[in-house]
Amino acid sequence: MRDVATPGPSRRVGPIDSRAGGNIGAAVPCAWLADVNSKPVRIAADMLAAAATLAGVAGIGLHFSRSSARLLVLAASGAPYLMGSALVGAAAFAAGRRWNGAVLALLVAAVGVWTQLPLYRSHDAADTGRAVTVMQANLLFDGADPRALVDEVRTRRVELLTVDELTPAAIEALGRAGLDAILPHRYLSPGRTAAGTGIWSAHPLSDPVEYDGYVLNQLSATATIPDIGPVTVYAFHPVPPVYGTRVWADELSRLGEILEQSPTDRPVIVGGDFNATYDHAQYRALLSGRFGDAAVQAGAGHLVTYPTDKRWPPLVGIDHILVAGGYAVEVETTGLPGADHRALVARVILPRGHAHDSGGVHDGGSRR
Repeated sequence: MRDVATPGPSRRVGPIDSRAGGNIGAAVPCAWLADVNSKPVRIAADMLAAAATLAGVAGIGLHFSRSSARLLVLAASGAPYLMGSALVGAAAFAAGRRWNGAVLALLVAAVGVWTQLPLYRSHDAADTGRAVTVMQANLLFDGADPRALVDEVRTRRVELLTVDELTPAAIEALGRAGLDAILPHRYLSPGRTAAGTGIWSAHPLSDPVEYDGYVLNQLSATATIPDIGPVTVYAFHPVPPVYGTRVWADELSRLGEILEQSPTDRPVIVGGDFNATYDHAQYRALLSGRFGDAAVQAGAGHLVTYPTDKRWPPLVGIDHILVAGGYAVEVETTGLPGADHRALVARVILPRGHAHDSGGVHDGGSRR
């Protein structure tokens, strides 16, 4: 015989109450909110918000700091990133309903934006002069691809080129690549490593000067440009802060004195790897007179140029073009294979004047 289970009492299964399922589902986010609002989580969120806001305050302080202390100078390079962290602080305060903290963090962020606003606000001016294309390039000794640089010069119709970290080997390579055919006038002071500096021009050069008392070479010459006349051209390269922040600050200050003594009866163009960002007060001091940063004049924003030889993209903009007696309308960076900087290219409007013929090739000049 087969055993047959005796059926138990029958049960009716009614419809599922959807409200019960809804209550169970609602319990999950409620539990999560409870975790978020738990004391340890609140404390951690408040600490994050406060730290991010304080980082923003630190970024603002670094922007205005004139200290030569090594840590402060190096940290000032990242000031915009620190300022931006105040937005993280505002969001974290708001998530925890710390409204006073959120307002404070937003005020810090607003001040940070105000410090950077000049880089994004172009200065309208009548385009009545003659356009001149200027390029600044750091060659990483002789590491930069000479053909790539020459192609950029040719394609962009560059008329004035300033270069840093120029070696004798780089001069020969650039000559073979055709640079001297495009820019036949030059004033060069090469070095074995980072010391070398040079100026190439499509127009005659005169009055070459090399300035004494600097670790790296600092040059100037006068380019005579058709329809404009004489234009003073500087090629600068102060030492990086890692060499010594006091030396770095001193060289920037003395380069500023050179600019203050530049001729006032003509336009002036300055190209260089300044080893300083817009957020270094020591660099902005160069802009306090008649000189303007081309990127600021054009409202080009943050133009990061260094480093390009790492796994991460460039983070800081330490290459600059300065203009006096004219203004930049377009500024951008361009890649330079083999170098550790992006090159900087500016279209500058200079007032029309009277040309004077003079100049030629100068591989040596007077010293001051």
